[in-house]
Amino acid sequence: MPEMTYKFVSNLWNDAEVSALDAVGRLIYRSNKLGADQRITNTGGGNTSSKILEKDPLTGEPVEVLWVKGSGGDLRTSLRENFSSLYQGKLLNLQNLYAQRADKGVKSAAEDEMVGMYNHTTFNLNTRASSIDTPLHSFIPSKHVDHTHPNAAISVAASARCVELTQEIFAGEVAYVPWIRPGFELGLAMQTICRDNPQARGIMMGQHGLINWDDDEKVCYHRSLDLIEKAARFIDSKYEAKGGDATAFGGSLHSSLPEHIRSRVFSKLLPWLRGQVSQKNRLVGTVQDDERILRFVNSHDAPRLAELGTSCPDHFLRTKIKPLYVKLTPNANTNLDEAGIGELVAIVKKELTQGLEQYRKDYADYYNRCKRSDSPAMRDPNPTVILIPGVGMIAWGKDKSESRVTAEFYNCAVEVMRGAEAIDRYIALPQQEAFDIEYWLLEEAKLKRMPAEKELARQVVLVIGAGSGIGKEVAHRLVKEGAHIVCVDMKAESAQATAKEITDKYGIGIGVAGTGLSNCGPAIGLGCDITNRASVRSMLDQVALAYGGFDSICITAGVFWPSDTTGHIPDEKWSFTFNVNVTGSYIVGDEAAKTWREQGLTGSLVLTTSANAVVAKKGSVAYDCSKAAANHLVRELAIELSPIVRVNGVAPATVVQGSAMFPRDRVIGSLAKYNIPFTEDEATDSLVSKLAKFYADRTLTKAPITPADQAEAFFLLITQRLSKTTGQIITVDGGLHEAFLR
Repeated sequence: MPEMTYKFVSNLWNDAEVSALDAVGRLIYRSNKLGADQRITNTGGGNTSSKILEKDPLTGEPVEVLWVKGSGGDLRTSLRENFSSLYQGKLLNLQNLYAQRADKGVKSAAEDEMVGMYNHTTFNLNTRASSIDTPLHSFIPSKHVDHTHPNAAISVAASARCVELTQEIFAGEVAYVPWIRPGFELGLAMQTICRDNPQARGIMMGQHGLINWDDDEKVCYHRSLDLIEKAARFIDSKYEAKGGDATAFGGSLHSSLPEHIRSRVFSKLLPWLRGQVSQKNRLVGTVQDDERILRFVNSHDAPRLAELGTSCPDHFLRTKIKPLYVKLTPNANTNLDEAGIGELVAIVKKELTQGLEQYRKDYADYYNRCKRSDSPAMRDPNPTVILIPGVGMIAWGKDKSESRVTAEFYNCAVEVMRGAEAIDRYIALPQQEAFDIEYWLLEEAKLKRMPAEKELARQVVLVIGAGSGIGKEVAHRLVKEGAHIVCVDMKAESAQATAKEITDKYGIGIGVAGTGLSNCGPAIGLGCDITNRASVRSMLDQVALAYGGFDSICITAGVFWPSDTTGHIPDEKWSFTFNVNVTGSYIVGDEAAKTWREQGLTGSLVLTTSANAVVAKKGSVAYDCSKAAANHLVRELAIELSPIVRVNGVAPATVVQGSAMFPRDRVIGSLAKYNIPFTEDEATDSLVSKLAKFYADRTLTKAPITPADQAEAFFLLITQRLSKTTGQIITVDGGLHEAFLR
C-alpha cells in the first residue's frame, strides 16, 4: 500500500528499527509509535494486537496466540509485560458460552462474566489482566488490529450524521457500528461487519473511536495513519471553506487577558478554588491557558458545548459527564491593574460559588436518574474541569499526573467538538450510556483492587531549605509517602537539583498539558529569600500555579554564625542570624496563613529550632538566642494559625553529616576547640566523622545524629499520626541531658 504524505499525523515507522525485532517486539514497536502521537490516541487509551504463532508450552505444537495490550498502561510507553497473551481458539470458543448465557435474557450479566473467562484462555501463565476490548481484537479476522482514539476520527464518530460522513470521507473503506459499550457484544458486531463487508479495512465506532486492521503489521500501522489523515483533511477543508480557525465555535465572545494578568488571576483564585473542590477529597490542579484552550473558553459556543459534555468514554471517565463553565459578562478591558484583578477574582469567585452548587446538584440528579439497583455509591460530585472565559482551564485530579491527564483529555474533547461542529453538529454520548460506563461494576471492582493511597497522597508540602542537609532529606522522606514536594532554597539551582533527584527517581507521571510550572511532576524547585516578604509571596503564588495550593510547610533553612575568638559577633551578623532563623519563619507562616485561610483545608507548619535553644554554649550566642526565639515562635504561631493549621518544631542537636551549616572550615574549628586530634590534609569525610562521633559520645544513645533522623520527626508532624499535637517541640538530639526540660 503506498504511503500518504501526512500533515495531521506523524509517520514514525523505521524499517531499520523493526528489522531486528521478533513478532511481539514489532507489536510493541507499532504500539509505541502510535501512542507517541497524541493526535492518534490519548494517554492510557487505545489498544493494539497481533495474532502470532507460538509453541504451546505443554504440547510443543504451534498455536495461534492473541497478543493484545492489557488493562491499564499506555501505548506510548507499553512494554512486553503490558500485553496479555491469550489462546485465540479458546477466545473464539467463548462465543458459544456467551450465546448460552445471553439467550437466557441476561446479556449484560453475560458481558461482565466473559471478562472473568478471559483468565481461562491465558497463554503461558501471562499475568497481565486482559482489557475489556479483547473481543474486538480477537473477533476481527485479521492478524493485526489497531484501535485508536484520534480526535479527527472521533469528530466524525460524535457527529449527528456520522453514518453519512463515514461513507463520504472513506468511500466504503471504513464501515460503521453504532455505540455499543466496549466488550463481547461489540466484538460480535464487528465480526459480523467484517463478514458482511469484506472490502472494509476499518470501522468507525459511534461516539467512540476508530478500529482498523490488516494481515501486514506495517500496512496496519500506515492504515491507521491514512484513515486519521483523511478525517483530519476533511475537517480542515471545511474550516478553510468557512474562512479559517477563527470561525471555530462560533467565533470569539470574550477576549483573553494578557498572560501576566492571567497568572495573577490564577494565583489569587486557585487556593480558594482548591478548597472548594476538595471538600470530599483533596485534589491537585493543573492550569492551562494556551491559545487553543482560550479559543474554546472565549467562544460563543463554549457554554452550549460544555454543557453537552464529552463523547468518547475515555474522555468522560476523567473529565466527568461535563465541565463547569463560568458564565461571565464579556469585558473589553483586558489591561487590569492590581485592583482590577482583585475585582475580577471576586466576580469569578461569586460565579464559581453558585456554579459549584448547581454542578453538585446536577451531578446528584444525573446519578439518581441513571443509577441501577446495584450501582456503586455516588462518587465525588465536584467538577474535575473548570473553564473560565478570558483566563483558561483548571483541571483537577488526585495527583499532578492525573490532573495533567484530565487536562489532556479535555483538550481532546475540545478538538473533537471543533471537528464535529465544522463538518456537522456535535452530539454527546447519552447520559445513561455515560453513567453505565462511569459506574460500571467492573470499573468499580478495578478501583477497589488498587492499592490504598499512601499516607501523604494528595498533599502538597513545601520544604524550605531543601537544597541540602536536613531539608533535602525531608524532601526525599515525604515524597516516598506520596506527597508532592515543593523544594525551596535561597539558591534556586540547589532547590532544582533536589527536585530533579526526586523526579529522576519517581518520574513526572503520565500526561502532558501546558508548559513550565503547569507541566511539573511530583516535585519542583523554587528559589526564595524567606527574609523578604515579596519573595515569599511570589514563591507561594508559583506553588498555586503549579499545584493549585499547598497543605503543609517544613522550614529547615537556618544559619549559624560563630562568635570570634573574643566571644563577639558583628552586629550585622547578629541581625542576619535572627532574620533567617526567626523573622524568615515568621514571614513564611504569616504569608502562608493567607493561603491556608483561603483554602479552608487543614495543614501543618513545622519549624526547625535546636537543642541549643535551651542549652547555653560558648561561641554560638546569636544562633542559640535565635533558636530560643524560634521555640517561642512555634507557640505563638500555633495560637495564631489555629484551628486550621498545627504548628510544631523539631529541635535537633548538632547534625554534622550532610549539613550545609558545617563546611570544612567550621568542622576544623570545632575539632580544634574540643582538642580532637586531626591533620590539616585529612579528608573532609574523615574530619566530619570525628566531629560527629564526638557529639554522639555526649548523648545518651551514643550514636551520630543524621539528617534522616530529623526527617522522620518532620514526617510524623506532617502526617495525621500526631493530629492533636500543636505548639510543641520534638527533640531529636540523641538524648542530650543538658537539654532536658527544667
